[in-house]
Amino acid sequence: MKYLGLVSVGLIALALSGCQNGATSVTTAAAAPGPSKPAAGEPISAAPVEEAFSASGPIVVENQVDLAAQREGVIAELLADTGRQVRKGDLLAKLDDRQIQADRDAARDQLASIEADLKNWQATVKMAEIDLERSEKMFESKLITQSQVEHDRFKLTATRFEYDREQKNVERAKNVLKSLDFELEKTRITAPFTGVIARRYVREGQRVATGDKVFWVTATGPMTVRFNVPEKFAAEIRRSTPLEISPAELPEKKYPGRVLMASPVIDPASGTFDVSAEFTGPTGDLKPGMMTNIRLKTAR
Repeated sequence: MKYLGLVSVGLIALALSGCQNGATSVTTAAAAPGPSKPAAGEPISAAPVEEAFSASGPIVVENQVDLAAQREGVIAELLADTGRQVRKGDLLAKLDDRQIQADRDAARDQLASIEADLKNWQATVKMAEIDLERSEKMFESKLITQSQVEHDRFKLTATRFEYDREQKNVERAKNVLKSLDFELEKTRITAPFTGVIARRYVREGQRVATGDKVFWVTATGPMTVRFNVPEKFAAEIRRSTPLEISPAELPEKKYPGRVLMASPVIDPASGTFDVSAEFTGPTGDLKPGMMTNIRLKTAR
């Protein structure tokens, strides 16, 4: 019995020791640090995710125009062809201007004749003024009658009217000459800006009507890229946003660029807005009209 009592006391002590160790382990586990949780009602903030956006669009230049004939006529001379580099004001083609030149020469001679008549009437007015002054003095001296003075006064008035009429004829002749000069200028087709001839539509000897296309002239720079962006990226894309441009046919070539302009208006039909970008480095062999792929990253 004494032995059994000692064994019982030892088992009880062992059980108490195990209970204390278990309590210690639970406390330690509860104290271990873990991930923090937001308090009730506090908004959960997500880290920004970088999202790549791709679009496509052509390379364009500001100056690009179809040159059209400003009057009807026959192409008398072609001075430029496709691929030629031109400067502003260079003569590209001429229409047959022989009839206009003849009309202009006749108008110039007519103007010279009217100007000579004007000088004659100017001298006549001067003589009529002298005659009237002499008549008035003679009338004061009782040498002539009042009717003779009135005659000379009427003659001066009529001469001045003729002089005024001839002045108007001179102005009319000058306007006719100016109009013919303008028509003559229309026979000369010139480059409106510095660039290159991208296309020729006519040949020598061909008759053209007013408005017919003669050349397509395009500038070679500065080049920009235009593309459309979905409405959801409107807040992320702004001026100077960096991007990467690749020719559609040569995707391995990369050219750095940046946003030049983002339209503030959304097209309701497509849900997109217009964006133009400029190149920030050398453009190599890129040409206006090429299709490109544009890639940029936005934070969403």
